[in-house]
Amino acid sequence: MSGSVSPLAPKTFAEMPSVRGVRMATAAAGIKYKNRTDVLMMVFDRPAAAAGVFTRSKCPSAPVDFCRANLPGGRARAVIVNSGNANAFTGRRGREATAMTAEAAAKAVGCSEGEVFLASTGVIGEPLDATKFSGVLDRLAADATEDFWFEAAKAIMTTDTYPKVATRTAEIGGVSVTINGIAKGAGMIAPDMATMLSFVVTDADIPAPVLQALLSAGVEPTFNCVTVDSDTSTSDTLMLFATGAVEGQPKVADAADPALEGFRAALNDLLRDLALQVVRDGEGARKMVEITVESAEDDAAAKRIALSIANSPLVKTAVAGEDANWGRIVMAVGKSGEKADRDRLAIWFGDVRVAVDGERDPAYSEVAVSAVMKREDIPVRVEIGLGSGRATVWTCDLTKEYVEINGDYRS
Repeated sequence: MSGSVSPLAPKTFAEMPSVRGVRMATAAAGIKYKNRTDVLMMVFDRPAAAAGVFTRSKCPSAPVDFCRANLPGGRARAVIVNSGNANAFTGRRGREATAMTAEAAAKAVGCSEGEVFLASTGVIGEPLDATKFSGVLDRLAADATEDFWFEAAKAIMTTDTYPKVATRTAEIGGVSVTINGIAKGAGMIAPDMATMLSFVVTDADIPAPVLQALLSAGVEPTFNCVTVDSDTSTSDTLMLFATGAVEGQPKVADAADPALEGFRAALNDLLRDLALQVVRDGEGARKMVEITVESAEDDAAAKRIALSIANSPLVKTAVAGEDANWGRIVMAVGKSGEKADRDRLAIWFGDVRVAVDGERDPAYSEVAVSAVMKREDIPVRVEIGLGSGRATVWTCDLTKEYVEINGDYRS
């Protein structure tokens, strides 16, 4: 965790209400960091419906493998998260660490190991000494309290400069339900089905298959549209739990049920909120960039072009230097592998059109575009001129601080 808070951090944090059916506690186990919490335990006193999406990395962490194995059961009683060590690329010892943690958690809450979910974040390749925290799980299970969301978000931070929290309410059949979420992530962020780590809990009564459908759809325009540095983590985990503790809510059996419209909108809004908080805490970030690509061949092409722009070190360093170097946008469009016509391109920084019909805009004003580049939030829009495909992605600038943070991450 760096010493100063990102200038893009929220000016105020959400007031997080408790969610019926889930309790939380944290501990300082000294896994990597000194004098701060680094273990989080979530306890569901009655089985909660569970859904999850995980990294598409071909080198996933041991906890990701563990969660994938348990997810088909669709039931959760405990979640254990540690920061400071990713328990990734740790071989047999990594599997033993997950087994030890799951056994201790199951014993602490009185459930099967198939109802336990695990997540780890931090350094890759270092064996995780699970004995540091497996012994405290009994105490955490006993001490866990409903009103602990902000502390929970703090315990899962690594290079994050602020805890990421969000809350929403919605109605299902006229009954009010709450959705709370926490996330962590600042670097190694180019999610492919999830963010680094994020946990969302609702007191709604929604069965696991419906919950999974909602989450799988909701992740695409949110967490899968943000990038800090183009690197997909080995540990990406996003889980959604429904405790069913709300009273009087009508049953829902299908994700397409009209009764879920409000819930779906609230969930997607919360996921977008958390995803953008991750971008705004990008390591060393000073600016957030919203990149919208329009009139591409189709939506998938638009997203690939947008990510090509967002992941370009040359585009991101130009933003860091407040330089409206639209030639680098042209470069990123051209290398994306998607259909584009140089002579149809148009590019905007904010509401200033800098290029049109394949050349610099005749009315181009360096003064006007420089004013846009000085903002903390910079919108970039690109028209491809070939079809109706559209996508928006979010990224941040690439600064000297990013290099410093990642140059000495292990030391």
